[in-house]
Amino acid sequence: MTGIGPLEPGEGTWAHEPVEARPAPRPRRRRTLLILATACAVLAAGGALWATRPRPAPPPELPFPAQTVTVTFLADRTTAPRRLAFDVRLAVESGPAVTVTRVSQPYAGLAAESEPPAPFRTAPGSSRVITVTMRVTECGRVPKNAALPFLEVTLRNTRAIQTQSFILGPRYTRYLSRALGDACGESAPSSPKPPRRLNG
Repeated sequence: MTGIGPLEPGEGTWAHEPVEARPAPRPRRRRTLLILATACAVLAAGGALWATRPRPAPPPELPFPAQTVTVTFLADRTTAPRRLAFDVRLAVESGPAVTVTRVSQPYAGLAAESEPPAPFRTAPGSSRVITVTMRVTECGRVPKNAALPFLEVTLRNTRAIQTQSFILGPRYTRYLSRALGDACGESAPSSPKPPRRLNG
């Protein structure tokens, strides 16, 4: 029996369903990814520059106050009974400002005070005149002839506090010996305490 029926598909001629194509990335998402990638690159470059930047040298260490201060004997003042006074010049050559917290002397039989009274501050590159007044409290404990007397000054700046002994020279030595001799007559001499070392 012959006849024409529906055509059968031949081998390899079956129709395939079209594969569903992936949707193209949205433009907004693509822009966001690009911004994030750029930001990461900028941060990485900035970190590399920061890590390899030239670093400034550390600032020089501040000097101790005793390294920048000089004290010079100027002149004696009128001497009253058992009381002597003289002027010195205190100069701060460099560094930070220096504060004088105490002015004293090495003899047990003398009390010392200053004008202006401590504490007082002196700026770098400047100086001030200080009047030191000494009062004899016990003649038996002061020297008749002072040899190399010194003045003790406690100094403070932003680095340290130090007590420095300043030897004021032969004019001060002669003045002090004469003034103490006038105040105490022929009292027996005594030796001053040795100069203090720096506390810093």
